[in-house]
Amino acid sequence: MLEVNAVTKLYRSKPALTDVSLYVNPGESLGIIGESGSGKSTLGKLILGLEPLDKGDIHFRGVNIQAQKGSALKSIRRHIQIVFQNPTGSLNPKLPVWKSVVEPLENYPEVVPSFLKDRNISKKSMARVLFHQVGLSEELMDRYPHQLSGGQKQRIAIARGISLEPSLLICDEPTSSLDVSVQAQILNLLKELKNDLNMSYLFISHDIAAVQFMCDRIAVLKDGSLVDVFKTEDIFSEERHPYTKALIEAGGQVPCPG
Repeated sequence: MLEVNAVTKLYRSKPALTDVSLYVNPGESLGIIGESGSGKSTLGKLILGLEPLDKGDIHFRGVNIQAQKGSALKSIRRHIQIVFQNPTGSLNPKLPVWKSVVEPLENYPEVVPSFLKDRNISKKSMARVLFHQVGLSEELMDRYPHQLSGGQKQRIAIARGISLEPSLLICDEPTSSLDVSVQAQILNLLKELKNDLNMSYLFISHDIAAVQFMCDRIAVLKDGSLVDVFKTEDIFSEERHPYTKALIEAGGQVPCPG
C-alpha cells in the first residue's frame, strides 16, 4: 500500500532523514520508534505530502505522492489521515467538538463511509455515529474542547481521523500527552478500530511498549537513519541492532491494555 523509497529530507542543509526505505502492507500496523529528533514526525509529514522531500520518492497504491498537486493530491489525502500528539492543538477552540469531527466529511462531500451508510443523514447525525465509534457519549457533542479531558479530546481527534474511512491512519505519538491511566484506553480503542475498519496504521512513538502492543512490524530510526526493521515477535532477538536493544532496556511499560 505504502512504499517509502530511499527518502532524504534536509532542514537548513542538515539531514532530518537519510536514505530511509520502508513499506506498509494493507491491513498492517507498522511502528516507527526512536528518540526525539530521530525523524519520526518528519516522515509522517512527507507521507501526507505536507512537505517536499529532497531525494527519493513515496508511493501510495502505486502513485507518487510528491508528484501530485491540487485535486490529485487531495484525492490521495482522503485515504491517508493523521491523529496528532496534542489533541488540544488539533481542535478548533471556537467550535463545538461535533463540528470538528465532521469537518473532513465536509471537505469530501462525495465520500460516504460504510459505517455511515446513509448519505442523507444530517452532519450532526454523522457526528453521533462517529462519537459512538470511539466510545464517547453524544452528550459531549455540543461541548467545546476546553470542557473535555485529554482522553476525551484524543477520542474526538481519532473520530475525525477515521471519519473518511481512510486506508492508512498515521498515529503520531497519540498517547504521549495523556495520563498513563488513559494511555491504555486509547491504545485499546485504536486497536479495535483498526480491526473493525480494516485500516493500516503507521504508529509513530518513542514508547517501545506501546509499539510492541500495537504493531505487526517495527522500524527503528536513529538520527534520521533506519537502523532496524523486524517483526514484533522478534523484538528480543539477539540479531537486534544495539540501539534497538538500548531502547528496549530503557523503555517503560504502559499499563496492560487488556
